[in-house]
Amino acid sequence: MRIPPYARTFSLLLVALLAGLLSVAQTTSASEKAARQWVSYRGWQPGYVLPVYDSVNAREFFQQYHAHKAAWDKALAFLADPNTVTLDPGKYPIAGDTVYASITEGPSKTLEQAGWESHRKYIDLQYVLRGKEQISVVPIEKATVVHPYEATRDGASYTATGTDYIAAPGTFYLFFPHDVHRPNVQVNGYDIVKKLVIKIRYFAASTL
Repeated sequence: MRIPPYARTFSLLLVALLAGLLSVAQTTSASEKAARQWVSYRGWQPGYVLPVYDSVNAREFFQQYHAHKAAWDKALAFLADPNTVTLDPGKYPIAGDTVYASITEGPSKTLEQAGWESHRKYIDLQYVLRGKEQISVVPIEKATVVHPYEATRDGASYTATGTDYIAAPGTFYLFFPHDVHRPNVQVNGYDIVKKLVIKIRYFAASTL
């Protein structure tokens, strides 16, 4: 059977794209465009069904993932496991102190109750298992520090105005040290939210 020319062209383009993604995945450094392609095609886990939110820092995700792939794979496998939504609230070890998870279930907060925060030791992977909540994020340089960073709680507090998202099952969120974020804000009609937060150890660029 004769293969139409357009089919051959499409096949060659697809092979070239996959080869490019594979080449990118062999290093912990990538351009913004290459990292964004890697995120768009979910290069971190072929066949993985849950997307990350659109505004994730693609280069940071790319670099952190490839520098510590085994730990990230364990975190993402825990997230993807269909049994995770059935787990009781509590803490769950995944990879020692490098990756661990917390599941909570309860009422969200009002805007006045919710606070802006950032972390240095750990990356936040946040995912709503059941219900909806508002999550907001802003670059750290656009936020004003209220309480300076404390290592014991791995957190600093801020005031800020950022971009708001409605977090629901189907999309996960990643917040790196430069991402000041305000999670757990109540959405009308969703009084109780079940949520997963996976803490993934952050490694500074000098250690990658």
